[in-house]
Amino acid sequence: MSAFVAEEGRFERLRGEAETLLAQYPDPEVRPPLFGIPIGVKDIFHVAGFTTRAGSKLPPEILQGPEAESVTLLKKVGALILGNTVTTEFAYFGPGPTCNPHNIEHTPGGSSSGSAAAVAAGMCPLTLGTQTIGSIVRPASFCGVVGYKPTYDRISRAGVIPLSPSLDHIGLFTVDVAGAQLAASLLCRDWTRSAEIRDLKKPVLGIPEGPYLNRASTEMLEHFRATCRKLAKAGYELRPVNAMPDFDAIYERHFLITNAEAARVHQEWFPRFRDLYHFKTVEKLEAGRAVSDEALAQALGEREKFSDTITRLMDEHQIDLWISPSAVGPAPKGLDSTGDPVMNLPWSQAGLPSINLPSGRSSDGLPLGLQLTARWQDDEELFEWAIDFEKLLAITNNENAFH
Repeated sequence: MSAFVAEEGRFERLRGEAETLLAQYPDPEVRPPLFGIPIGVKDIFHVAGFTTRAGSKLPPEILQGPEAESVTLLKKVGALILGNTVTTEFAYFGPGPTCNPHNIEHTPGGSSSGSAAAVAAGMCPLTLGTQTIGSIVRPASFCGVVGYKPTYDRISRAGVIPLSPSLDHIGLFTVDVAGAQLAASLLCRDWTRSAEIRDLKKPVLGIPEGPYLNRASTEMLEHFRATCRKLAKAGYELRPVNAMPDFDAIYERHFLITNAEAARVHQEWFPRFRDLYHFKTVEKLEAGRAVSDEALAQALGEREKFSDTITRLMDEHQIDLWISPSAVGPAPKGLDSTGDPVMNLPWSQAGLPSINLPSGRSSDGLPLGLQLTARWQDDEELFEWAIDFEKLLAITNNENAFH
C-alpha cells in the first residue's frame, strides 16, 4: 500500500519500545488506555526521534521542530509509534505513492493518504491526520474507515507543519466510531465524558439542498438519497434546507485563504527551493503570493460570517446535524490525483466537527461514506449520535478496533 514512510530497523525499534513500556507497566490493572497500541502519524507531525519530510524533497533539516503535542499525548497514554504515514507534499495536492487498499489502481485520497490507507489495510488501528479542505473525511470515505475532524483547534496544532493555519484541523482515522471516540477523548481539549451527556435526544438531520449538494456525482447522490430514506425509516426526522446558495463564492474564498496562507508559511523556503517543490504545490503557492494582505483579511472576515450563517440556519430550522456525502463519489482511478475535496470544504471553512461513516459500496465495489457535521464544540454529541448511525448502517469491520 506504501502507507508508511520507509524506516530502517522499524521493528527492532518497536520491540525495544514495547519492552520498555511493558517494564514500565507490568501490572495490567494500571496500564494506560492505549497501552501498546501501534499508531501511524502523518508525515507533517514532528515526532521525537523521527525525521519529518512532509512528503517533500526539501532539505529535511529545515523542516524539523519540537514533537507535536498530539503525538506526545498519545505516547503518554501508552501508544507506540509504528511510523510516519505518507502525505501529499506539505499536505497539499502533490500526491504520494500510497494506493487504495480496496483497489490499488485507485487513489486513497489525500492529503492524509497513508493514514487512511494504513487503517483500512489493518496495519494499525489508529492514525493521525490533518484536514484543511477535505483531507480526513474524503480519504476516510475512499478507504472505508472512520475519519474524524474536530471543531477547529479543539486538538492542538502545535508541532505540525501548517498549510493554512486558519483552516488546518488535526484529526484521526480508526476502524470504528468507538475507537475514534476514545482517541478523541484523549486528544480534545475539555472533553466531556459520555456519562456526563444527559438526555441526548435523537438528532434532527438537515439536508443542505442546493448548489453544494449538487456537486456530488449522480451515483453518490442516489446512494445518499437511499441512505436518507433508511434514516427516515429508522425514525430520524430529516429536514431539507436551502443552504449555501453562494457556494461558488464559498469555494473560491476557501482556496484564496488556503493559497495565501500557504504562501506565507513557505515565504522563506519557496524562493530558495522552488525547483524542489511538486508542480501542483508551485502552482498553488504562486497563486497565494499574488493575494494581498488586505484581500486575505477580507476573506477571513467573510469566513467568520459564513460560520455564523451556518449556525443560524441550524437554529432557524432546529437542526442538530447536517448530513451530506463524504465525497463526490468513490475513489477515482489513478494516483495522479487525490480526488475532489469539495464536499468537505464548507464544514472545514466553518470549523465544525465532522465524521465520516462508511455507508455502502459503489457499483464497482469501492467504499462510499456519509458525512455527519455537528454544531461548534458539539464533538461529544456528534460521537454519541454517530454510534447509533454506525449500527444502523451495519458497519461491522471492527476486527482491528482497540477499544
